[in-house]
Amino acid sequence: MRVDLKAKVIALRKEGWSYSVIHRKTGISKSTLSNWLSSLPYTPNSNVSKRIKEGPLRSAILRNEKRIKSTRDIKKNAAKELGRLSQRDKWMLGLGIYMGEGSKTHDNIRVINSNPEIIKSAVNWFSANCDVPLANFSIRVHSYPDIDQKKAMVFWSKVSGIPLNQFFENHIDIRTNKSVFKKRKLEYGTAHLIVKSCGKIKFGVILHRRIMGWIEEAYQQMRV
Repeated sequence: MRVDLKAKVIALRKEGWSYSVIHRKTGISKSTLSNWLSSLPYTPNSNVSKRIKEGPLRSAILRNEKRIKSTRDIKKNAAKELGRLSQRDKWMLGLGIYMGEGSKTHDNIRVINSNPEIIKSAVNWFSANCDVPLANFSIRVHSYPDIDQKKAMVFWSKVSGIPLNQFFENHIDIRTNKSVFKKRKLEYGTAHLIVKSCGKIKFGVILHRRIMGWIEEAYQQMRV
């Protein structure tokens, strides 16, 4: 009986089946299979070859699905940790945006960024917390020759809610020594969000100095 089983094992191996498949078909342990078949030349059949090729792909897919689920769970828990923002929270968050991305010199009020969420949040912050009217906003798009200029302006207009007729002329970077790896990295360029005084000092020099006063006080209190 053992001789017949070994003959069956050898036949399955010659058909190109793996140890795992032969083990499932015969019940023979893999260590015994290794002892019986180690000297037998082996060429995987088409089914085994396919599983061998697809194995890394399946593993990669499973790892990616695991990563996606982990990221989704972390972000979901992070949202719960943050909770509901109060008006004070939003005010401080907008101030933080200006601390990082806003102009600090020459009494110019502007926020520069390529992230639409930053520009949109800055417009909302100026409107809600500084009472800046829509008419006092403008944008200058800093762009590159390979970018569709009109498309970029329309994009930033939709993001910010600022009409195109309030935009300044685009600034196009025509440097020839710019790395080719940076081309097409910013499809819509960078938005320079500008608050104009329009003849009212409270939206010009005074507002800039108020913002700088808030920032300086925030830094002072962070040191404590």
